[in-house]
Amino acid sequence: MGIISVENTDRLYWLGRYSERVYTTIRLFAVSFDDMIDNYIDSYADFCKSLDIPNIYTSKENFIERYCFDPEDPNSIYSNLMRAYDNCVTLREELGSETVSYIQLAVYEMQRARISTAPLIELQKVVDNILAFWGIVDDCIDSQNVRNIIKIGKRIERLDLYGRLRMPREEMLREVHRLSGRITQTQLKYRVDYLREIERLVEDTEIDYCTVVMKVDHLLEES
Repeated sequence: MGIISVENTDRLYWLGRYSERVYTTIRLFAVSFDDMIDNYIDSYADFCKSLDIPNIYTSKENFIERYCFDPEDPNSIYSNLMRAYDNCVTLREELGSETVSYIQLAVYEMQRARISTAPLIELQKVVDNILAFWGIVDDCIDSQNVRNIIKIGKRIERLDLYGRLRMPREEMLREVHRLSGRITQTQLKYRVDYLREIERLVEDTEIDYCTVVMKVDHLLEES
């Protein structure tokens, strides 16, 4: 297992988190977009509340433009994709150019979506490139530790989002089992007591989602 610097370990972890955040929030946005078009015009307020982000938007149109594409909005899909891209570029030696290229393609499709009259089509292509990126991570990166750190970031981000969204118990259990099975294979320092508590919490019939999110967000802090 090769030694990875503290700085690059952090970048790999956040690459996993940001790529997952882009993937999941685009999927959530697509559902909210349909609601706004077909049914509930102000559903973007519910969307913001569910993800615990500030509702700084003034209308349906303002939300669609800014949440998707505003580089000045730290919660926008675009901002999170660019954070993933910045980490990718810095990690090119560890990841390889082919792996990085899929995040670059996702950025290209995001830019196309911004000027499109049907942005959901290009946003789906962003999702497709994120999926291709995860696939090429498995196929082309020789270092198991590099692969695992990216995937731990991905799983932690997904659990954080799923907890905020009050996802069904079966979904929570699946993600916790995936996280538990992989985190021991990395050099990451994590709170074993927090991981065990998360496992216990998602087994409950009535999940304490707020506590799950808190424990997940602090899982990698040393005791």
